[in-house]
Amino acid sequence: MNKHAKVSDAIPAGISQGEWQARVDLAAVYRLTAHYGWDDVIYNHSSMRVPGEPRMFLMKKHDLLYTEVTASNLAKVSMDEDLDEKSGVNRPGFTLHGGVLGARADVNCAVHVHTNNGMAIGALKGGLRMVSQQAIRFYQRIGYHAYEGITEDFAERERINKDLGKNRAMIMNHHGLLTVGKTARESFVLMKALLDAVDIQMKLEATKGELVEIPPAVCAKTAEQYEHHDAGRGSHDWAAYLRMLDNIDTSYRN
Repeated sequence: MNKHAKVSDAIPAGISQGEWQARVDLAAVYRLTAHYGWDDVIYNHSSMRVPGEPRMFLMKKHDLLYTEVTASNLAKVSMDEDLDEKSGVNRPGFTLHGGVLGARADVNCAVHVHTNNGMAIGALKGGLRMVSQQAIRFYQRIGYHAYEGITEDFAERERINKDLGKNRAMIMNHHGLLTVGKTARESFVLMKALLDAVDIQMKLEATKGELVEIPPAVCAKTAEQYEHHDAGRGSHDWAAYLRMLDNIDTSYRN
């Protein structure tokens, strides 16, 4: 993509300022996902609830690469419809994200990836272990969902939502990872932390050595510290991620 691509300052007609900001943030999530190598060609998805329209959400069009996603070309769909590729969106992505956003009024953004280590952790009986600072973000805050095949059946939504519960993340066994948050920043940063935690654990597991897990009391304390961090000084990192993207390619803002 062109690093010096022109960025339009005008919000397209029919789109509120709130929706436009949501579009820019979600497009940034897609570009950052590609930047870190978590994308899977045109598959995997992230989503954002449309401000002021709680039953509508944004996701990428089915046939676009992550590096082709922009604020203006995101698809706006109703989570109450029954959509597939004929409507321009990916059926499994629509099923997963529409279900989660529809069930969780406290969630405005969801990120889902299929990295190799993300799938591998879902095949380990012990799941995520508290062996790194990154993992502690998810101490007693992560769900697990058993593999049921490609997520196309709306009936699976109920089970996904039950397994996610009120957590901020979920390991979808043999499938991938999901993080949710009130903002694009929260969902993205949680995914980065979860992927880092998984990578660290998989490397440790590969040594066949005995792992030293962090004591529960320390995990509980640190998890609360992270929540305060995210609500305070940590929130400034989103602007830094956007500056990083802008130095690479500003076209996601179009």
